[in-house]
Amino acid sequence: MDIRKLQRIIVDALEDVKAQDIQVFNTEALTSLFDRVVVASATSNRQTRSLAAHVRDKVREAGGEVRNPEGAESGEWVLVDCGDAVVHIMQPPIRAYYKLEDIWGGKSVHLKARQPVEAVRAGAAPRRRGSAPPRSGAAAKAGAKAGSRTGSRTGSRAAPGTASGAKPKAAASKGSRAAPAARKAAPRAARAPGAPARKRAKPAG
Repeated sequence: MDIRKLQRIIVDALEDVKAQDIQVFNTEALTSLFDRVVVASATSNRQTRSLAAHVRDKVREAGGEVRNPEGAESGEWVLVDCGDAVVHIMQPPIRAYYKLEDIWGGKSVHLKARQPVEAVRAGAAPRRRGSAPPRSGAAAKAGAKAGSRTGSRTGSRAAPGTASGAKPKAAASKGSRAAPAARKAAPRAARAPGAPARKRAKPAG
């Protein structure tokens, strides 16, 4: 089995049972016995056994050879020998004490994020929740035209609630009427109270 496929199966199996702090190390330059070392943490003896059994079953289902896990009796540190990859499932105190990362951690392997099964079967990247589905070319063009029309309409609006493209007639007409009224009222206000109005001088004739 290809080593990349094997390490992907192991990591997916560990994630299925909620393993913590999963790390994969490339050991090809350190030993000829195996190519990968996988280290993961579990919070209880029951979880370490469950993780080891799940990794064993998934690798065997894919056609790989797996030896029976070692250390399942105590559950503090369980080792699963998958041939080209060795999996160490440890509880945090044991992992902190033995520090396998210092021994095998010369070259870590970064795996891609796991995709949902539906997206892998469909052959497309997973779509975020709430995002709109991709549209065809004709639908995209129609949406672009509609957006440009609404943009031009909203740009010509003077205030909310008015019709698109309509000019504020009320404000303009009101302002034009108020200006002549002020002009007529200005001469009247300038006259002193009680003062007789001036008479126009007759032209000399």
